[in-house]
Amino acid sequence: MAYRLALATLGATCVLILLGGLVTNTGAALAVPDWPSTFGYNMVLFPWSRMVGGVLYEHSHRLMGAVVGVLTLALAAALWREGGRLRRLGLVAVAVVVAQGVLGGLRVVLLEDTLAIFHGCLAQAFFALLSVIALLTAPRGRVAAAPVDPALSGMAVLAAALVYVQIVFGALLTHAGRIDLHLAGALIVFVLVPIVAAQLRRTGDAVAAPVSRLVSVLLGVQLLLGAGSFLARFSPIWIPGEQLTVTALPVAHRLAGSLILAAAVVLAVRVSGAGASAQRVEPTITKPGSWAAPATDIAVRSRVAPVSGHPRHEPASRTPLP
Repeated sequence: MAYRLALATLGATCVLILLGGLVTNTGAALAVPDWPSTFGYNMVLFPWSRMVGGVLYEHSHRLMGAVVGVLTLALAAALWREGGRLRRLGLVAVAVVVAQGVLGGLRVVLLEDTLAIFHGCLAQAFFALLSVIALLTAPRGRVAAAPVDPALSGMAVLAAALVYVQIVFGALLTHAGRIDLHLAGALIVFVLVPIVAAQLRRTGDAVAAPVSRLVSVLLGVQLLLGAGSFLARFSPIWIPGEQLTVTALPVAHRLAGSLILAAAVVLAVRVSGAGASAQRVEPTITKPGSWAAPATDIAVRSRVAPVSGHPRHEPASRTPLP
C-alpha cells in the first residue's frame, strides 16, 4: 500500500513540476492575482469556462498542487503504520509540501522573484524525497545492497549533491539570468555523474545497476534539451516550431533535471547502505572443503527443535570411566 501511494505521489509531483515549468515559461505565474482564492472563488469551485490562457496554466498548477498535498497526507498515514525512519520521512514530506504551498502562495501575494527561486528548488527536493520513499518501500529496495567501496559511495553522494546544486543554478538562470553558473555546473555534473554511473553499473546491484543505466540515458537526453534551450533563448538561430518549441524545450529540460536528481539521490541512498533493510548472512568455513551452517540458522533450529518434540540434550561427558 505504501509503495503504491509513493509511486502515485511521485507521478503526480512529476506532473506538477511539468505544469510549474509551463507556468514559468509562459509567463503565467501572476495570471491569477490572489491566493488562496482564485479571482475570489474557492480554488476548487473556480469555473472551468474561465480557465483560458495563462489562467489555465496557473490554476491547473494550483489544482495539481492540491492533489499532491492530499496524496502526501495519505502517504504519510500509510508510512505512519510502518514506523521507524519511514514514519519520519512521511512527516518530513508533509512538512515540505505544506511549506511548498505557502511559498507558492506568497510568491503571488508578495510579488517576490526570490520566493519563486526557493519555490522551484524546494519542489525538486520534495521530488527527490518522494523518490527515496519509493525506494525504501519497494520490494526490490528491501533487498540487501551489493557491497560498494566507501570511496565510490562517497562519490555517489557528492554526485547527487552536485546535481541539486546544478538545479539551483538552473533556477537562478530562469529568474536571474545567471547563465555562467549554470554552464559551469553542467560541466562538473557531466564529468562526475557518468563516471559514478559507469562504476555502479558494474556492481550488479538489483537497484543501482538499472538506475545507473537510466541516469546515463537521461544525461544524454538532458544534454540535447539543454543545448536546444540555450539556442532557443540566447541565440538568433531559427528554431522549428517557433514559440511552441521555445516553450517546450526548457520545460522538458527542467523535467529531465528532476528525473536525474531523483535517480542520483536514489543511487546515493542505495549505495550508502541506507536503502536496504535486509542483511546478508555469510557461511563460515570450518575446514578446507567444508562449510558450516550460518550461526543464525543454528540458532533458529535450536529454538525450533524443542517444539518439534525432540528436545536438545547436552553432549555426554567425555570424562573416561574409572
